[in-house]
Amino acid sequence: MIRAAVTAALLTSASAALAQTAEAPVAGGTTSSGGTTSMGDLLSLGYEIKSSVANGTKFIVFMQKDKSAYACDFVSLTKSRCGAIN
Repeated sequence: MIRAAVTAALLTSASAALAQTAEAPVAGGTTSSGGTTSMGDLLSLGYEIKSSVANGTKFIVFMQKDKSAYACDFVSLTKSRCGAIN
C-alpha cells in the first residue's frame, strides 16, 4: 500500500516536471532555456540514476546531482527527455 502511494506521488511529480519548461543543462555546462534535455546529457554532466518507476509501457528515471534532480521519460528506446523537478 505504501509502495503504491509513493509510486503515485513520483508519477505525479514526474509528470509535472516534464510538463514545465525550465532551464536544462546541456553537455559542456551551458543551459538551454525553455525545454528539456536528454538523459545522455545529464549523465555526461555527472548526474546519477537514483530510481525508476514503470509508467504503463514506459519508464520514468529519476536522476540527481547534489541538490538538483531530473525526471526522464523515454520517448523511444534510444531517445529520452528530462525535465527539472526542483
